[in-house]
Amino acid sequence: MVKETVLDFANKISRTKRGSRGGVTEVDPEYKILEPIMTDEMAEAGMQLKLREKMSAADVAPLCGKSVERTEELLWELAVVGGAFVNEVEGVNKYWLDVWVPGHMEMIVNNKELIAKYPQLGEAFDAFGKKRGPMAAGNIPVGSGPMRVIPIETAIDGDTRSASYEEVSKYLADNDVFSLSDCACRASREAMGEGCGHLKENMCIQMGHAAEYYIKTGRGKKITREEAVEVIKQAEANGLMHNIPNFDGSGKTHAICNCCGCGCFAMRLATQWQNPDMIRSNYQVRIDEEKCVACGECVEACPTNAMRLGKKLCASTDAPAPEREYPHDTEWGDDKFNPDYRTNKAVVFEEGSAPCKAECPAHIGIQGYIKLAAQGRYQDALALIKKENPFPAVCGRICPRKCESDCTRGDIDEPIAIDEIKKFIAQQDMNAETRYIPTKRWDHGKPIAIVGSGPAGLTCAYFLAMDGYKVTVFEKQPALGGMLTLGIPSYRLEKDVINAEIDVLREMGVTFQTGVEVGKDITLDQLREQGFKAFYVAIGAQAGRKLGLEGEDVEEVKTGVDFLREVNLGNTPELKGKTLVIGGGNVAIDVARTAKRVGAESVELLCLEGRGRMPAHEEEVAEAESEDVLISNGWGPTRILSENGKLTGVEFKACLSVLDAQGKFAPVFDDAQVKVIPADHLLISVGQAIHWGDLLAGSDAELNGNQTLKADALTFQTAQEDVFTGGDVYTGPRFAIDAIAQGKEGAISIHRFVQHGQSMVIGRVKRDYRSFDKQNLLLQGYDRAPRQATAHVCGKQAQKSFRDLRGTFTEAQIKAETARCLGCGTVKADEFMCVGCGACTTKCKFGAIKLERVFDADGADLKTVKKVIIKHALKRKVRVTVNKPFKKIKKIMQSDQAKRA
Repeated sequence: MVKETVLDFANKISRTKRGSRGGVTEVDPEYKILEPIMTDEMAEAGMQLKLREKMSAADVAPLCGKSVERTEELLWELAVVGGAFVNEVEGVNKYWLDVWVPGHMEMIVNNKELIAKYPQLGEAFDAFGKKRGPMAAGNIPVGSGPMRVIPIETAIDGDTRSASYEEVSKYLADNDVFSLSDCACRASREAMGEGCGHLKENMCIQMGHAAEYYIKTGRGKKITREEAVEVIKQAEANGLMHNIPNFDGSGKTHAICNCCGCGCFAMRLATQWQNPDMIRSNYQVRIDEEKCVACGECVEACPTNAMRLGKKLCASTDAPAPEREYPHDTEWGDDKFNPDYRTNKAVVFEEGSAPCKAECPAHIGIQGYIKLAAQGRYQDALALIKKENPFPAVCGRICPRKCESDCTRGDIDEPIAIDEIKKFIAQQDMNAETRYIPTKRWDHGKPIAIVGSGPAGLTCAYFLAMDGYKVTVFEKQPALGGMLTLGIPSYRLEKDVINAEIDVLREMGVTFQTGVEVGKDITLDQLREQGFKAFYVAIGAQAGRKLGLEGEDVEEVKTGVDFLREVNLGNTPELKGKTLVIGGGNVAIDVARTAKRVGAESVELLCLEGRGRMPAHEEEVAEAESEDVLISNGWGPTRILSENGKLTGVEFKACLSVLDAQGKFAPVFDDAQVKVIPADHLLISVGQAIHWGDLLAGSDAELNGNQTLKADALTFQTAQEDVFTGGDVYTGPRFAIDAIAQGKEGAISIHRFVQHGQSMVIGRVKRDYRSFDKQNLLLQGYDRAPRQATAHVCGKQAQKSFRDLRGTFTEAQIKAETARCLGCGTVKADEFMCVGCGACTTKCKFGAIKLERVFDADGADLKTVKKVIIKHALKRKVRVTVNKPFKKIKKIMQSDQAKRA
């Protein structure tokens, strides 16, 4: 049943007449937001209130025919639910009405008890914006919308600053009373289960009469000006920007909102309806491409997706840019809108960008840290790396260097020695004095369990700790690091390197429990009972695989993985005589080189693949050969020979092909080419397996046929909703950098999962960084500066030691090598979509981004803004009508040209 007086009240706030063309009906959000929280009697009292004119209960009582006492009760109830403002003036409560937005909608949603009880309040707030947004597109001039971006103040320092009404500090200085409340937009999103991961708590600052109202009605807590400044600083440090209510008149406002583009209803005007004029400040972004290093920090921070990466190098042919249409002179309907803006944010323009960032699984800002290293800013470079990868010192020693494989410099002479530059930078992490400890971004506090301390689990722990979660890592082995520690020999990755970077996690508050096997010593259910809210399962693939040949069970036959684990744990087996290693990957090479170091008189590695098709890196194969490891390609084992339970040798056949026509593993052997190789020890390194034990007992989580854990490819959430995964246990054996990339995504998902009302995908940046087409570049006129290299390590010397004898670049080499970088990527801006918030400038370490004042619009006043909007809308209508036939003809001509082309 419709509450008739409440419906009348909804029309009163809307300044419409019930039954008129634009009047509010019972199906409109203006009514739906009031219906569950307001009685007709409350509405009767509210009907007597006026827009921004303060009235006491004594003023209202005779108008509504009730006693002063009852009128006071009703008005107070109205104010508590958000149907009216209230301030105390000379000891008397005074009440008044405001506009819907920014006004009553926010006030209603910011009543914590009401939004929890009636989630439809959030739905109504959302629906109100969806109703009004399309109608406003193109019809409101710059500076006349109900909300307006105010630039981050540091972005307009210097000559560009020219109006105090666009400075945060001006509003803070003008007021004496401040409150801090939840963000109404995010509260609404959360109530609908559509949160973007940016949480609502303690986000918005009210000032003056609004602060008094929020404090009085319990919507916000009273804070000092100094505390308000700290809230502003924290918001900016975390990539948020500022909006202010814009109908109080020039240089006046009653609130400062700290917003994100994926949650804010005001920012939706720019992003969903592609109508930034309605929300923008007077500023637009300007890029100095010569200074830009395409690190991508600004791209992911931009709330309107106006910033994307592109290429800096000249192209042999450039396609003409399509002509842009704008809402101020074009019909602006559904075909121009972007309803999926919360899930389709792009990080590169169609042309693509620098290959190094695109090819790195963790998408580190490689060009950025190379530039910082060139400037001698090593601490800044380390901080930039650790925004994506908490283990640069580790990766500097074992990374597969996918970034170098596709480096544009390699099309001229040799790729940049990216890994060596990173290794030099990361040396700071080896010393406690220069170690980079990230600043805690938030303090979310909830306990999270990480099962497995390999690169995926540790990375997940790192990023969760940055958000202030209480993280505990459970590791069944006595040592931390997973396969970093137990599967990689010390001559490639010394243990103090791993431990130094794990110590960073300890300083961040992460707790470690070693020697604890989850599923055996403690179960997931028991951990849930202890209060853990989510689990990240990353136990890796730490078991070896055998060949299934007869004779494998003799003592002298081991898997390579088991062999490396024993050595790394200090239980070094003694190998005498001849050792054979079967396998052609990097692990097999590690096994062979380690076997030389623990006493094998000779080591021969045999694999199915030819030399050019071995999975192992060519450099590592060459290092093994320099240490007297014999590599025999094109042979596969067929029998293991033994006498009296003791290994004597292995029979091999020549391998004619490894894969079938479909690319599947299906080796074909030549029965005529058979040889038997005598052996004292056999180490099999043909893959790794996952040992689950009882970890998933009683869980809904499911396994694939190869025993990897099934999970969503974007969120890494399993069928057991509080269990997430990543690393080798999800993908099968891969590189540490792949696991690191997944660990960060796992942390993002867990944060969203444990916070009420957050979506796993909305507002999540899909980091689809793509390389440009190098075939379309003009690579002429560059120097031929040689690639720098560390001193050669003598294989004869290396095979006698478990120390990593590889050197690190000198500072002079760093200067020389970083100068070789072409700087081929850059950020580019869609200036129309830029709203001038300045969030991008807070992320740039190179002075490549600034805001420039291009508009001169003052703030709006509710008393006069309607006339301004009507005048603008009429002029727009004329422009649209005049331009329509010309645009139609132009489109036909462009279509004809495209067909002829």
